[in-house]
Amino acid sequence: MNMTLHTLDQEALGSLLASLGKAAQDYRFEVAPNPCVGAAVLSGGQVVAQGFHSAYGGPHAEVVALEAAEASEVPRHLWDTLVVTLEPCSTQGKTPPCVEAILAAGIRSVVVGSLDPNPRHRGRGLRLLQAAGVTVHLLEGFSRLEDVSPHFLRWTADERVRRPRPWVIAKWAQTMTGQLSPPADVGLGRTISSIESLAEVQELRANVDAIVTGVGTVLHDDPRLTVRAPASTDTPPARYILDAWLRTPPDARLFQEPGPGESGGPVTILCLPGSNAVRWRALEEAGARVLRVRGEDRLHLRLLDVQQLLWLNGHRRVLLETGPTLLRNYLEGGLVDQIKLVTAPIRGGRGESLADWLQEARLKQPRMRECGADSVMEAFLSVNF
Repeated sequence: MNMTLHTLDQEALGSLLASLGKAAQDYRFEVAPNPCVGAAVLSGGQVVAQGFHSAYGGPHAEVVALEAAEASEVPRHLWDTLVVTLEPCSTQGKTPPCVEAILAAGIRSVVVGSLDPNPRHRGRGLRLLQAAGVTVHLLEGFSRLEDVSPHFLRWTADERVRRPRPWVIAKWAQTMTGQLSPPADVGLGRTISSIESLAEVQELRANVDAIVTGVGTVLHDDPRLTVRAPASTDTPPARYILDAWLRTPPDARLFQEPGPGESGGPVTILCLPGSNAVRWRALEEAGARVLRVRGEDRLHLRLLDVQQLLWLNGHRRVLLETGPTLLRNYLEGGLVDQIKLVTAPIRGGRGESLADWLQEARLKQPRMRECGADSVMEAFLSVNF
């Protein structure tokens, strides 16, 4: 790669790369398993605009920065350099290749902080830019993936590539004393979270490929698992019910048509071989797809097989919204990559607590914040780092 930058230029660009990488980390829980990436458009050494990858499936940092530059007062013909913390993508994914956007903008020089860790793509984006006449500078050491996006390195590690499974986000709410169900006189005995936290759940649902729950949650809460205001999506997440013996009622609210401003993906019910044929047909008539999955025993599905099925069906980012039994099985099985825990200012409650698991959990890059009256903790799990 071209490395003809002068020393002072390297220092300034290195500082910019470090700043972009640090700011990009603020979106780590919104984009995972994708990497945190920041980009900036320069003109004569001055930053015209910056952009960050801020949502899973959303536009990449380079595109956001270029769009922000378009809205600036600096005309396009004066844009001379794009600085980006990670090598621009060169293949079609959920979004078009960033290499194409860079070339279309007429950028003449690109400075990159890290190469793509995937051997199939490593260096390809830079070679395509060079072949099109763009000067490329690889300036490593200022926005290292190990620091900016350790979760992405784990996602692209050999063992995960050899045995692929979706990135799983476990979300649950609890009272201050750790119960996952509120007192009977709070939230109709079902709802713990504030209005603001419930709105965040809708945004999270809109940015996953699938939602997984257990039949116990269906029987107890009769959830819709749909995307509703304030969120919206053109591709609502698929809905999966783990139901070993097909206890899901055919008249469950899952099967109702979405209302105005509401969207719901297809419903798939996973059961054990030998499940009741009459119930099977009734659920198919209600609108579900029913599939068999191997069992750990006569009561539980084998979660590794569930994960493989989700992957084979194209689901890469999955939200686990379920009760304490299935949630604990996923957590203790090492199948959860990221957690979002909402704690409401409510004392007491009913049912199981996950306090013992939390005390032993090894969390990476945790973030604590407030949402309405609730406290929210987000973190990656070190078991997958």
